[in-house]
Amino acid sequence: MWWSWKRSRPNTGYWNITPYKEKIAQRAAEEIAAGQVINLGIGIPTLIPKYLTSEKPVFIHSENGILGMGPRTQPGKEDRNLIDAGGNYVSLVKGASFFDSTLSFALVRGGRLDLAFLGTLEVSETGDLANWIIPGKFSPGIGGGMELAQKSRRLVVTSTHTDRKGRPKIRRKCTLPLTAKGCVDTIITELAVIDVTPEGLVLREIAEGTALNEVIQKTDAPLIIPRREVPRF
Repeated sequence: MWWSWKRSRPNTGYWNITPYKEKIAQRAAEEIAAGQVINLGIGIPTLIPKYLTSEKPVFIHSENGILGMGPRTQPGKEDRNLIDAGGNYVSLVKGASFFDSTLSFALVRGGRLDLAFLGTLEVSETGDLANWIIPGKFSPGIGGGMELAQKSRRLVVTSTHTDRKGRPKIRRKCTLPLTAKGCVDTIITELAVIDVTPEGLVLREIAEGTALNEVIQKTDAPLIIPRREVPRF
């Protein structure tokens, strides 16, 4: 039933993932505590399991009806009947269980998830999340992200700090349609770790090789900077 990943440095060849996404996923894995039930959204969150150690066993939930999901399968070892909510071929751990969508979302809505990780298009200084649609572009729908954002006990956003045009994703107010309001607890990007608090956005950590001014310039919302030296990751 428990799942843990023992490799200290993953072989990422068959995923073809850019280094900054790996950096975000590796830092995000540090937010997980042993024994938690967690959910991983599509995109960067699916990379997190590669950075879980044997000292940090967890239960991974997938909205399509799995509890006890393991890592992605390597080419040639796929089971076409076994995928995660994003359509990736995955493995199982000993003691894994299957169930229908009704029970799967009952787990979510019942507050059974200790922690969820989601990507984002925008997030506001008050923790509003916009991650499901850009007006004028096709979207299959809001999906389970709305449920996860509202009902998970803690929500961590994993995302690049800016969009492809260099515009800040961390904003005073979201300009895109919201997924949920006031739901985000922590934001992890390739540049920084930022906590959403009642007082505002608190800069918790800065990435190695990143200047404080760069983080400030690429963040639309104001940041609360600790008086002490900000730790690096």
